Amino acid sequence: MERGAEAVSGVAAPAAPLPAPAPWLVRRLFPLLATAGLLLIGMIGTTLVGPHLIGKTAYSLPNDLWGTLVAAQRLLHLDLDGLYTQPTGLVTFPGAAVILAPAVAVADAAGLSLQHPGPHNLQPAVWLVAGPYMIVISAVALLAADALAERLRVTWPKRAFLAVASGTALWNVSVQWGHPEDAVAVGLVLFAMLALSDGRPTRAAWLAGAAIAVQPLVLLALPLMLVMLEPKRLAGFLTRAAAPSVVLLGAAAGANWTATYDAVTRQPNWPTVDHPTPWLPLAPHLAGGAVAGGPARALAIVAACGCALLAGRRLRASRRAGRWSRATLRELLWWTAVVLALRSVFEPVMVAYYLWPGLAVALIAATRNWPRLIAASAVAAAVSFGSQSSWRSPWGWWGFMVLGLTLTLLFACTPLGGSAPQAA
Repeated sequence: MERGAEAVSGVAAPAAPLPAPAPWLVRRLFPLLATAGLLLIGMIGTTLVGPHLIGKTAYSLPNDLWGTLVAAQRLLHLDLDGLYTQPTGLVTFPGAAVILAPAVAVADAAGLSLQHPGPHNLQPAVWLVAGPYMIVISAVALLAADALAERLRVTWPKRAFLAVASGTALWNVSVQWGHPEDAVAVGLVLFAMLALSDGRPTRAAWLAGAAIAVQPLVLLALPLMLVMLEPKRLAGFLTRAAAPSVVLLGAAAGANWTATYDAVTRQPNWPTVDHPTPWLPLAPHLAGGAVAGGPARALAIVAACGCALLAGRRLRASRRAGRWSRATLRELLWWTAVVLALRSVFEPVMVAYYLWPGLAVALIAATRNWPRLIAASAVAAAVSFGSQSSWRSPWGWWGFMVLGLTLTLLFACTPLGGSAPQAA
């Protein structure tokens, strides 16, 4: 009778209150646990277990990290003239040094030396500060992956599995090679896509801009973000996305134009040290046996623009209705994994950690069901650990790595047929 009276009077019953959102620590429990595990295994492995297994007393440390630490120290001391001069070896944007500045500040305050590990520096104490810090900031990628999985309404068991698989793959780029800038940049661009999917393009632009300033490899994902925007928002989005890099690069170039221009445009790599690929004969040769990686990466950007045009028609269909559907976001993530993997396809000289960005994003897209997630995770783990092989065949090593990337993307692939996804 009461319900009938409400219907007659036209007064609706009060809605039940929405449940309070879970605390952030609860919502991000799995990536935080994965970070703790990576931190524990990484530090024990580099200082105790790893050296013991190979019969040495020296720490097993990522060589690439030390030059970036020196660049961060010079940045802290406002020595912009030396940001791109030896021994920094910096070839990415200055944001890579910015993100390490807090660890270097602590090391300076403690009087710790940044001397490169070697016969006279077997167990550098600064690693006990820089190592944990590097692993923790690399976990931005794990947090972004879990936030996207939550947005996709992935079940808790699959989110736990995703955290373990993503943490395993992250070992390659952080602990093994010491490139937290790759993980931070990919994490920031994933958060940018999450903001874009929730109808917050301004926030997405600033996040994308911060990601580019840290590691410009995420420029490969920018065309996909642009096709999702209304034309009237393109100018503002591009301005905000370019601002951080323009400021940082402008400061470095103003202090030392020649060194900054040469490092950022040529991006040298050494085929006698790393893995040559079939593209090596086409790469410009530099002094000291190095080759320029910059031109090949420009080719990858062109290919990424082609992917954006190919996927744009379907993806744009969702932008008119505000908040995206889960199917739209998942499809965008899959295409993002594809374009990030293009770097490995066109590189004249490869390093194992180049494979990580495409693998990391593909795992998020693979959460649609258990078979895809398990298969993609297994292949990603095999690629991550198999890439550490010293095999130097231009077709062999590179061919197997690209095959592994392709299989991961195929397992993660969402159905592309049918009508465009509708917004939620």
